[in-house]
Amino acid sequence: MTIHREHRHETPTPETIGSRIRIVRGQRVLLDEDLARLYGVRTKAINQAVARNPDRFPPDFVFPIASNEVAILKSQSVTSSWGGRRKPALAFTEQGVAMLSSVLRSARACRVNVAIMRAFVRLRALLADHQELAAKVAELERKSDLHDERIAAVFEAIRQLLQPPGPPDPPDRIGFHRPP
Repeated sequence: MTIHREHRHETPTPETIGSRIRIVRGQRVLLDEDLARLYGVRTKAINQAVARNPDRFPPDFVFPIASNEVAILKSQSVTSSWGGRRKPALAFTEQGVAMLSSVLRSARACRVNVAIMRAFVRLRALLADHQELAAKVAELERKSDLHDERIAAVFEAIRQLLQPPGPPDPPDRIGFHRPP
């Protein structure tokens, strides 16, 4: 496996890893190309490890990204690194990442995997805090007298902020369009 120079010695932080976690099909995943950067190997090496060990990577651990999901992924990322690929990207769930660490047996893979697991744990804790906050807001709303429109507007704004983002709107087409 070839090691990328910029990632040869430094172990990524859980915060760095957390910024690469995406939501696909309602699951938190890391993409094969992001994992390759984190582990300091080529994406091809990650995909070969999966292909050579199919028993270790069932569909709930790793799955290919469908072409319609690529647009959703681009909207989740400020900068898109999607270029020309011959095969669809693979999405690894937390369990898939754990299994990948058993296949990639370098010292770096071990350190990076610990950081990835910590990132997933932090993300779960943040989501739990988010749900707890939403429950407390709902309880406050039930207890308070909502006759005042300003208080009702504040609760509505908080409720909207606590909602997970929906799918992105399709981009407007640019240029001349013929009527249908």
